Amino acid sequence: MYSVLILNAMSYAQTSAQKIEASSSDICYLATQSNVAYKDVLDLPVESPDQVISYGVDQHQFAELWLPKNELSKSIDFEESVKRHPLVVLVHGGCWLNSFDIKHTHALSTALTRAGYAVWSVEYRRTGDQGGAWPGSYNDIKSAISYLPKLSDYSIDLERVAIAGHSAGGHLALLAGSEGLYKFDAVIGLAAITDLVEYAAGSNSCQTATPRFMGGTSAEYPARYAAANPAMKTPHPSTILIHGSLDSIVDPAHAGYIEGDSHIIEGGGHFDMVHPGTQSYQALLKALAKAFP
Repeated sequence: MYSVLILNAMSYAQTSAQKIEASSSDICYLATQSNVAYKDVLDLPVESPDQVISYGVDQHQFAELWLPKNELSKSIDFEESVKRHPLVVLVHGGCWLNSFDIKHTHALSTALTRAGYAVWSVEYRRTGDQGGAWPGSYNDIKSAISYLPKLSDYSIDLERVAIAGHSAGGHLALLAGSEGLYKFDAVIGLAAITDLVEYAAGSNSCQTATPRFMGGTSAEYPARYAAANPAMKTPHPSTILIHGSLDSIVDPAHAGYIEGDSHIIEGGGHFDMVHPGTQSYQALLKALAKAFP
């Protein structure tokens, strides 16, 4: 595996403040200072997914399949010795709200494919969508995971699969890992919300979205919160938690609320996890290299 190309600032200039779609040869991600803003992520150049595949009938029930370059063709068109790539199932965050969609993780998916990984990036119904919130959002993640065997015609190694989720997506990924929905090699929480009861008691904009996602407070629906709370589950044995020390949206303490291999990135912020120029992204690459030796 090789990490995404990092060049110094003089070798690459981004020509627009808007998201740029470009060919693989045009893209490189600059090493950047920690604690990046959400807008910094949106402004990154990106490629497009190779396939967009529906796993359900709702407009939001689809996943983007990202493949390392020259790997779009079905595997039957390749030499028998073709390398099959390990797969990362990616679940985006956004406070479970439908105001945040899959597009803000396009840079992360682009970088992971350039690092040699295939990516199954899942869109799902969120709070504000018909059928979204709990349990619909999680049911969509389960459906997207159950679709994985249908990807066997691509040059993907379905015996080497990790799931990674950012923020609220980390919450959903950790749940999927704890329930053994697939034989994951690793379950990676990126600034993941690990304790719903603790998180719902907070006052920032994402914390206050938690009762909306759950349909009420933990006092009103204790059984519902117990079913949805990673902190009340037995985690996947290969759980890895990566969190920035300066995260103001999900407190770094969440990296310690469940058992796992925890990594606190000094000076890291919440959106560093989805920016390929950060130390947090390098920590993700190290976690994946450990998962797929």
